[in-house]
Amino acid sequence: MPPEQRDWYDTPLYYDIVFDDGTLKEADFLEEAYAQYATPAKGHRLLEPACGSGRLALELASRGWEVSGFDGNAHMIAFAQQRLEKAGVKARLWEDWMQSFTLPKGVKGGFDMAHCLVSTFKYLLKEKDAAECLRRVAATLRPGGVFFLGLHLTDYDREEDEHERWVAKRGSIAVVCNTHTWPADRKTRLEQLRTRLKITDSGRTHTQETRWQFRTYSAAQMKALLRKVPELEYLECYDFTYDLTDPRKFDDSYADVLLVLRKR
Repeated sequence: MPPEQRDWYDTPLYYDIVFDDGTLKEADFLEEAYAQYATPAKGHRLLEPACGSGRLALELASRGWEVSGFDGNAHMIAFAQQRLEKAGVKARLWEDWMQSFTLPKGVKGGFDMAHCLVSTFKYLLKEKDAAECLRRVAATLRPGGVFFLGLHLTDYDREEDEHERWVAKRGSIAVVCNTHTWPADRKTRLEQLRTRLKITDSGRTHTQETRWQFRTYSAAQMKALLRKVPELEYLECYDFTYDLTDPRKFDDSYADVLLVLRKR
């Protein structure tokens, strides 16, 4: 039986089960890096573009942060709001897009920290949209506030497909996630991806498939983009191990980079 064609963002519970395992490590890194790089490291107002299922919104709000966030998928926002309400934790969430978001009435700028992790930024397929997202994030930060941007760099010389697999469980639900990435097109700077979720829920199993595109970046291409947004100062680069004691060079020697940017 062929898999069901369905956007995995329309099934936020299964998406959340796959990625929730890294939440505590990510939240710890964000707080520790904020203390190290923000000037001054005072204030606890946070903006999360593409907040998804709300896993980090809940975690950081539970730690005392005043969280505002948005996502382009209504199912994700509804799921995130429900989990916050269930936990008795408050955050301001709304539906919006990274390249054109505005702060809703009652939400002021001057955020101390913003973050967008795990390659969500690469959904912006045009350079102008990527630059506009960075400008809008910068405009919401106070001077000295920090933005943590995580993404997967591309090796344009790679000729083989790439595969990643995650297995996660929550209660009676088990999810196996298989992601297939085809070599990037150097000219268009696009790569094709396919994710299949095999979901076993209360003893019944089904498979759903999502296909999408990412905009690709080498380290040099990302640096060129950052030069278009001088409001943000590049400070440091880490990887997805989230080890604050182990910064790395901002180059193509490692695929997963986490950039520390500060509002001038």
